[in-house]
Amino acid sequence: MLPTHSSEIASRFARVALGHVTREYPNKLDHVIAGPGDVLGPRALHPVFYGSFDWHSCIHGHWLLARLHRRYPDLPEAHEIRTLLDAQFTAAKIAGEVAYLSQPGSRGFERPYGWAWALMLEGELLRHQSEDGARWAQMVQPLADAFIKRFEDFLPLTSYPVRAGVHSNTAFALLLALDYAEASGNCDFAALCHQTARNWYGEDRDCQAWEPSQDEFLSPALIEAALMRQVFSPQEFSEWFAVFLPDAARGSPRTLFEPAIVGDRSDGKIAHLDGLNLSRAWCWRLIATGLAAADPLHARVSEAVAHHIECALPHIAGDYMGEHWLASFATLALDPDST
Repeated sequence: MLPTHSSEIASRFARVALGHVTREYPNKLDHVIAGPGDVLGPRALHPVFYGSFDWHSCIHGHWLLARLHRRYPDLPEAHEIRTLLDAQFTAAKIAGEVAYLSQPGSRGFERPYGWAWALMLEGELLRHQSEDGARWAQMVQPLADAFIKRFEDFLPLTSYPVRAGVHSNTAFALLLALDYAEASGNCDFAALCHQTARNWYGEDRDCQAWEPSQDEFLSPALIEAALMRQVFSPQEFSEWFAVFLPDAARGSPRTLFEPAIVGDRSDGKIAHLDGLNLSRAWCWRLIATGLAAADPLHARVSEAVAHHIECALPHIAGDYMGEHWLASFATLALDPDST
């Protein structure tokens, strides 16, 4: 049986996230300084997402709390989560986040990873069946709209994808953007993401999967396959995957089935490899939903998912370099399709 989420795990993850989403320091800013007036701290620059070491981790820390609240409304931490989201998601604070994007130096701010997580957050809020959720979604929608516009302006300019296993990866960004498009019913935006993915990845063949690199938290091979499972019809995906990873059923490339080794969890870059193990588990679970029931790869996928999660799950908390973000990726791995 594949590992799954539970109310006990959700409660543990909620406590972890509540401990860092409003923790301002230490902080790694993505900020262009054009003059002395731009020398400001995290909270002054970002009224909502100033915690969790960096802006994008704070975004998906809020996503995690919203997700846990929806999936487990009776958590002991539910009241604290509601109180936090009520305080954070106000018109004035979100307007401050949107205003930051209008600054001349912010064109490339958090592109594309933070853009995608901002949409993922709003997509989660739109799935809430509660007055609280509807209010939070209404508050956050202007920020989502700003990033939709950024995607719409940026994607037609891109001649090539980015295949790195870090924040710049474009397959990960499109996969999260499509989650928002589904939740919001934005068909035009979904069509743009679909066509871009087909242009970038539709003809890929014989993936060598020379990975992992030392500081990756995404598998370039598996995140691409997870995206195309969402973009293609079942028949198209089956045909595409058969030539993209033609030897997968035989366990090759072997590296895609073996967890990465994490040498030092106090090093923020090396700690990325715990996230790689979790995101691989998430991707394999998504890919498996696009495989025929009789596909022999299913057994290998189940084993790989369990092994990757087993290696990473004990290390969600303990050192802040991983603690400020890993629970979000663990939730994707344990609860990959809970819409």
